[in-house]
Amino acid sequence: MTEGITPVAQVMSADKIRKTTRVAKCAGDCDAEVPSAILRSTLDKLKIKMADKSESSRKVNDIVNHIMDHMKTNTECFREVKDLRTGSYYENLKISNPDEFDVMLTVPVTRVAVKKFGDDGAFYSAALKRGKHPLNRFMHEDDTISAFDMLKEFRKEVKACVKSIKDVGVEKKKKGCPAVTLQITGTKTAISLDVVLSLEVQTSWPLFTNGGFRIEGWLGTKVKLNYKQKEPYYLVPKYEGKGTVEREGIVAKDAWRISFSHVEKSILKNHGSQKTCCEAGGTRCCRKDCLKLLKHLLSLLKEKQPSLSKFCSYHAKTTLLHACCTRTKDSEWEASTLSHCFQLLLEDFERHLKDRNLPNFFIPTQNLLTGTDRKSCEMLARCISEERNNGFPIFHV
Repeated sequence: MTEGITPVAQVMSADKIRKTTRVAKCAGDCDAEVPSAILRSTLDKLKIKMADKSESSRKVNDIVNHIMDHMKTNTECFREVKDLRTGSYYENLKISNPDEFDVMLTVPVTRVAVKKFGDDGAFYSAALKRGKHPLNRFMHEDDTISAFDMLKEFRKEVKACVKSIKDVGVEKKKKGCPAVTLQITGTKTAISLDVVLSLEVQTSWPLFTNGGFRIEGWLGTKVKLNYKQKEPYYLVPKYEGKGTVEREGIVAKDAWRISFSHVEKSILKNHGSQKTCCEAGGTRCCRKDCLKLLKHLLSLLKEKQPSLSKFCSYHAKTTLLHACCTRTKDSEWEASTLSHCFQLLLEDFERHLKDRNLPNFFIPTQNLLTGTDRKSCEMLARCISEERNNGFPIFHV
């Protein structure tokens, strides 16, 4: 008998010995081979079938084009409207089903004075400088545009337009929501389409953005300057809290929230520090895979814990954007290190939750977790930690 080895070990099959050695090695040297396999398997399940994607996008495109034609033909105030496709579907980050779409219908405004509303830099009033403009009918005596009145008119026109379209219904208006939500049936997958009104502002980005959008080390200083000098920003008719709250003569329901969703879409599509990242012939990274997994994990945890309902996929996306500015090199996001990268992203998210602080990627003075309570943040951080430390049992369901 070999010294130090029990009779049971001696008769153990060679296959079992190899398996035991592999698991032990993994436990000491890497993030764990088994969780990595689980993550890959989960991503496979989240892939959307091309046939379903084509059917849904074709239906959405037809409806959006119909709305655009209606606005240009039948209205004066929305005649110059343009469409801007944003959100997870158009960022190639949609998971499971092609069932949610976001389309901004933007009205360009020039010679506009934008003034902050509140202290966090995310909300503004917008005043048109004197002169003839299709939006004059929505202006107050101080020349500010009433977000409430403009959204009300926009909603009325969208409802009138889709009334004649088969299998399309309009959801009841939600307080403070800038979108007209359409429910589309008659397809394999029921679709929710958010048609969001916005103003396209062709001026310099507000001063509150100066400390944000820190992509210099990730995508480069020239890329950042190009965005800030050439890209507009958007204002959507959204407010927080009570719509009757007044600041300097402006009520909250007439305020606008700033949006850079088009820039988010662009940098997520061109996300590598090297231009060839994820392109044909280039090295593939796992940035988007990590975000898909985090979104899926958050969704599953919310299903189990209804008290976590205030957390959303935008919290996950913002966490990834900050992470990309911290771990800037493509080599830190190689596809082969998915498990490790996902663990780090979850640690980032847990840290934001424990601190109850997740700065807006573009406006660092706005904390995206202000609307969540500390107890919920701590609960979500604890749930994520448990999943991370136990090999993601929730992904087996």
